[in-house]
Amino acid sequence: MTDLTMVRAAKRAMVIGTATAAAAVGVLAVPAQASSWSSYLSNVLNDYESRRWTDDGGSTTIKFTSCHRDGTQAVGVMLRKDTFGPDPKYDNATFTNCFNSGATSTGNWDDHGSGDYYFVVDYGSNMYAPVSVSSLTVYY
Repeated sequence: MTDLTMVRAAKRAMVIGTATAAAAVGVLAVPAQASSWSSYLSNVLNDYESRRWTDDGGSTTIKFTSCHRDGTQAVGVMLRKDTFGPDPKYDNATFTNCFNSGATSTGNWDDHGSGDYYFVVDYGSNMYAPVSVSSLTVYY
């Protein structure tokens, strides 16, 4: 084998090894961003339960943008954990800013461990006017 052939073989092996290592890192890399889902609400009444989502742990943020309700310009949002027993209730956030033309209200909840979560609109309240939300996003 000539010196030139050996150099070419070494370069080829280095390129293949580097490409293989880069591919392995790309496959094993975990995205740094949190999970989320988006939706809207249309004329929901008190005690409405959102869809469930599975959280591996970490804080939860819920954002409502462009809210509408006749009468009171506020909506309560309570985070709950779906369990086999009574579902734990976490802080109730009162969203008011989203009733200002195109504005957003945000609620933040600390980590309550892994599990399935959902939020409830106006939990246990005597608010019987339906509420609509043009855009909602849940970050977890």
